[in-house]
Amino acid sequence: MRFRYSGVLICLTMFIAGGRHAIGADTRQQESPIGKKVSEFALSDFRGKEHKLSDFSDHKLLVVAFLGTECPLVKLYAPRLVELAQQYQKQGVAFIGINSNSQDSITEIAAYARKHKIGFPLLKDSGNVVADQLGAVRTPEVFVLDAERVIRYWGRIDDQYGVGYLRDKPQRKDLEIAVQELLADKKVTQAVTPSTGCHIGRVKVPRKDSAVTYSNQIARILQKRCVECHRDGEIAPFALTDYDEVAGWSEMIAEVVEEQRMPPWHADPRHGKFKNDRALTDEEKELIYQWVDNGAPEGNPHDLPDARQYVTGWQLPQEPDLVIPMRDEPYRVQAEGTVRYQYFRADPGFEEDRWVKAFQVLPGNRAVVHHILVFAGRPGQRNVAGGGALGYLAAYVPGLIAEPFPQGMAKKIPAGSQLVFQVHYTPIGTEQLDKSMIGMVFADPDEVTHQVKTFSAVTNRFVIPPGAPNHRVEASTSEALFDSMLLAMTPHMHLRGKSFLYELVYPDGKKETLLDVPRYDFNWQTSYRLSDKKTLPKGAKIHCVGHYDNSEDNLNNPDPTASISWGDQTWDEMFIGYFDIAFPVDEEQELPFKRPERRRRVGPDELLKRLDKDKNGQIEQKEVPLFLRNRFQRVDANNDGVVTKEELEAAFRNRD
Repeated sequence: MRFRYSGVLICLTMFIAGGRHAIGADTRQQESPIGKKVSEFALSDFRGKEHKLSDFSDHKLLVVAFLGTECPLVKLYAPRLVELAQQYQKQGVAFIGINSNSQDSITEIAAYARKHKIGFPLLKDSGNVVADQLGAVRTPEVFVLDAERVIRYWGRIDDQYGVGYLRDKPQRKDLEIAVQELLADKKVTQAVTPSTGCHIGRVKVPRKDSAVTYSNQIARILQKRCVECHRDGEIAPFALTDYDEVAGWSEMIAEVVEEQRMPPWHADPRHGKFKNDRALTDEEKELIYQWVDNGAPEGNPHDLPDARQYVTGWQLPQEPDLVIPMRDEPYRVQAEGTVRYQYFRADPGFEEDRWVKAFQVLPGNRAVVHHILVFAGRPGQRNVAGGGALGYLAAYVPGLIAEPFPQGMAKKIPAGSQLVFQVHYTPIGTEQLDKSMIGMVFADPDEVTHQVKTFSAVTNRFVIPPGAPNHRVEASTSEALFDSMLLAMTPHMHLRGKSFLYELVYPDGKKETLLDVPRYDFNWQTSYRLSDKKTLPKGAKIHCVGHYDNSEDNLNNPDPTASISWGDQTWDEMFIGYFDIAFPVDEEQELPFKRPERRRRVGPDELLKRLDKDKNGQIEQKEVPLFLRNRFQRVDANNDGVVTKEELEAAFRNRD
């Protein structure tokens, strides 16, 4: 079973509770509604037409799906519900959707129905009356009622989408199985399943005497910690800039704060001080909990802080001086399967060196763009910066917030350079278009005192054994050739990444922890920016240590039985300790650290000669080193257990 990641998933993990405790655990702890008869109710759809429960009396079964307009999981499951409704319509099964969110307007419900082409009734449950009667807690959450309108199934639609993963297909189609069993007059074998999703935004009764209100405290906390992403046009799935919207999400806000999922920040506070630290203080957390417990009161709007001003569409402090798209026409992303890394070249037309003090890479379609690295390369240059392992000019990865370099510091783009976009796409089931771009804010060359470079401590020489719960991997830079300054660190691993540590090893052997991420989260590729620049003295080196969890206990693990080595896809692994350094522009050396020596690239003939130990003209799996086994399986196009010269040549052509 493969797992896929996308911008949709990032929205998922941004605000849906995670971890074993939060994935629907509270939903199942309440009294089960199985066997409960549902009383008559009447609700209006977004067109104003009233629908009663009794209107469906001639149907054998009624599927009631509680939905919202902005919860990412609800968006993912909309096509599935439409498909199931059409599939079982002729068998006497009716579907209705119910929106009980106080924050969702009729207009928003109508837009959701149009966008997802929902043909079954989509009803507004004002005051969450029907949600209370059935005991609904989250969206999406489904109930299957039999002919007597007794609840026979309660829970999720299936297990394809969850917190931290997207499977290619579900392992268990819970709703469909329940419907089939009931149509066959059988008892539902699994009548209750855990629901993962957003809390229903119920109507609240605020305490009038609450000392904590949205206007006097909560709006300030959200503005400081959350609004940077939770605003119109940004990566978060909804805005947190309006009281009614925030109040509707209040229980969800309290849950993700308590679970330490939001705001996303994973550094151990005992090591290093970071200017982009998003972590809430204990006092801020308590204010949020108290506000939610008191019914999310608004308070006096006159107490609201002034709204922060943002550049529309950009996180940069100003409009970019230059915006370069990756290509003239959008790239068409296929609906299914794996898309190899795509490379696009754009010529900015720089006739002289340009200094850039701020970058932002803006994905054109966050639903399918997993990450982008941008390099400055010579025309025709291949394998720029080791494909990204050795550094990059600018990047878009989940959780990365664009920010200018410190005063007097900038990156240099040499005259005549082309911009190379390396884009990782993840198909989401429908064909999509993408036209990503990069924005740049230029620096006055006369004001630039230090050049900034992104470098890395990296290794691809590792194999993670099957089932290993805490496999250690480490990498170091060479010894520094001259003094420089450390500005930021960005650890990079994939799905099995568990922890990541940066150490500064001084010339005398003394070690200092620079950054410790004890609970690494692949969904958040955070750049940890130091509050104060750290001197990296000549002769020192940066040493990185990581651990991987390849066991069944890792819920994100695609295959605990596999040996895992370096690879581009998310079910492979990487170990890269990126960091930004700055050094005087008049320094003769290009970099304070030597770049790792790259091995001469071999072709299919030489590779066949090296690996074909029995000299039979083909490569068998047992002849391949363990760390290359997963590559072997991808090159073996017909899955016959051997790789021929023709298959090798085809693989090299695809790579090129």
